[in-house]
Amino acid sequence: MRPAELNRYFADLTSLPGVGPKTAALLQKVAGPRIIDLLLTGPTGLIDRSYRPKVGEAILGRVATVTVTVTAHTPPPTGRRLIPYRILTADDTGYLTLVFFRAKREWLETRYPVGTSLTVSGTIDDYGGARQMTHPDYMLRPDHDETLPEVEPVYPLTAGLTLPTYRRAVAAALRRVAPLAEWRAPPLEGDGAPPLPDWADAVRTLHAPQSERDLSPSSPARRRLAADELLSNQLALSLIRHRRQQIAGRALPGDPTLMEGGRAALPFRLTAAQDQALAEIVADMQSPARMVRLLQGDVGSGKTMVAFFALLQAIGSGVQGALMAPTEILALQHEETLRPLCDRLGLSLVTLLGRDKGPERAAKRRGVAEGYVPLVIGTHALLSEDVVFRDLGLIVVDEQHRFGVTQRLSLQEKGRRADILVMTATPIPRSLALTTYGDMSVSQIREKPPGRKPVATRALPTTRLDEVMSAIGRAAARGDQIYWVCPLVEENDQLALTSVTERAASLADATGLDIAAVHGRMSPQEKDAVVARFARGDADVLVATTVIEVGVNTPNATIMVIEHAERFGLAQLHQLRGRVGRGDKPSSCLLLYSTGDGEQLGKTAKARLNTLRETEDGFVIAEADLALRGPGDALGTAQSGQARFRFGDLSAHKDVLEWAHQEAADIVRHDPYLDTKRGAALRTLLYLFGQDEAARRLRSG
Repeated sequence: MRPAELNRYFADLTSLPGVGPKTAALLQKVAGPRIIDLLLTGPTGLIDRSYRPKVGEAILGRVATVTVTVTAHTPPPTGRRLIPYRILTADDTGYLTLVFFRAKREWLETRYPVGTSLTVSGTIDDYGGARQMTHPDYMLRPDHDETLPEVEPVYPLTAGLTLPTYRRAVAAALRRVAPLAEWRAPPLEGDGAPPLPDWADAVRTLHAPQSERDLSPSSPARRRLAADELLSNQLALSLIRHRRQQIAGRALPGDPTLMEGGRAALPFRLTAAQDQALAEIVADMQSPARMVRLLQGDVGSGKTMVAFFALLQAIGSGVQGALMAPTEILALQHEETLRPLCDRLGLSLVTLLGRDKGPERAAKRRGVAEGYVPLVIGTHALLSEDVVFRDLGLIVVDEQHRFGVTQRLSLQEKGRRADILVMTATPIPRSLALTTYGDMSVSQIREKPPGRKPVATRALPTTRLDEVMSAIGRAAARGDQIYWVCPLVEENDQLALTSVTERAASLADATGLDIAAVHGRMSPQEKDAVVARFARGDADVLVATTVIEVGVNTPNATIMVIEHAERFGLAQLHQLRGRVGRGDKPSSCLLLYSTGDGEQLGKTAKARLNTLRETEDGFVIAEADLALRGPGDALGTAQSGQARFRFGDLSAHKDVLEWAHQEAADIVRHDPYLDTKRGAALRTLLYLFGQDEAARRLRSG
């Protein structure tokens, strides 16, 4: 149960004075439905009203606070409501017109009669050579001047929601804030660093910034709230992991003879990094606790071979193994790689696809259900109700980010306490791995098999498109194949990017080559058919959107052209580049960028392209991608995504995250059910930052 002391924070916004259903609906759009959401949505900027010039000396376009005298009222003609109401004011340096639309004449004339002295605050602009302020933020009599705040916070707004309304709601919410039992035991701040406030003071300070410094991730209030948020994240993941370890798995001892036979069947030796990852996986499988492990490996690092030996470990223990891939073409690719090895070892392998029909499908299903097929490869077809395993012991999920959680759970339910190995070819920065996959053990393959040739990477402006087309014509004449990636399917007037369909047509006209085109709006069957035609060598060029980012293996492809590369994220560019350089021929990646109407390439886009040219290490690239991505980055908005945290900044708070990770591990080691006095405070923390599920499952497992 949520602690009773938190009810004040989890009440609906309409429980705040002055917040009715209409205002609450607007606030919910920006912050959320509850008071805690409002409290934990910090200001995005501030208005400084300390600039107090004379009217004639005020800098135009800047918020200014001036003291003036009302000299005249100029209401609009009767019936002309679109003409604004004007109040003429002045000081000893000049005139300032106050402008009001749809104003109430009687109220203004009564409230601000001629001769009244006023302190007004707002933005001063020029209109037709005269200085004016439209709808001043404040109009105060000089004797109330001290009530004018020098600095005011600015919040995200939506249509119909004004800053004064938002601030009044925040002020009402802040009156509910009360001290809570401290959950943060060891200090986070280092020598000489300012001490961090407690939670309640941090929330109050968050909403009262006095300078731009107070808005930065390094301010004490934001750093404290980031520490709380990241600790709640790490603690929730650690608790989930601990509960999972309490659920009995089963030991899979394996068969050394089968493993040795697998190595003998390979035409190469595993790298040291592959051996290390495999040793970690096998150790997990041999223990009675259930394995849930993430295998990270860069493009071409050999994850599939490691997964194959993990499957042999399961099969050698007398259980079945399943490998689930996101597309049929990737499933068939896995079959093509693994079937010769299985044949040499005398193991039956079937591939279950959605396209299987009739007696063929029935025969495959029967073999899986009766257990004489130990290794099954498939797509979502594995999740079908009519697919039953005799005894599923290991589930390998390839490109796990392409599957939803419910899909992975559906496959899990087909196995009795089955071990799970999920793979990704997208290197994940440590900070993202901790916050996203912290409930899993992680193995990394950071070494590429010998023989993988580096891909020469060049960045070229789109003005050199004709040269690129000539180059791919020469490559095709040598028998090589080419990928050409476009960011859009159809022409978009706003971005004016070349679509897949248009580019395919222009390439066919310019080169006379056989062009295939594939994009996200095609059905899976259509996509697979086009990609398969390219993989067979029946097309010279495959023009595509990012659907070819993962999985497609065409060793004969030697050139990757990425159009408008400045609009892709670094990690995505690296994944696309990994589609070439898979054979024995020299390969290249051409990054075509556009700078618009003679503008310079943006700083972030330039840094992104330079990083890609300088390194092929996906883990280095992933860290650089995280550092470069930003919500204000116009070149690459598609890659920025939504921030996972309100306060935790994975670039600015790396030390905080490491602290939270260690602290969570220590808490779970000594107080796994949060039974202590501090444990009760930590339960409060979990609820405050939306980790309700972890808090509720403390006893239920």
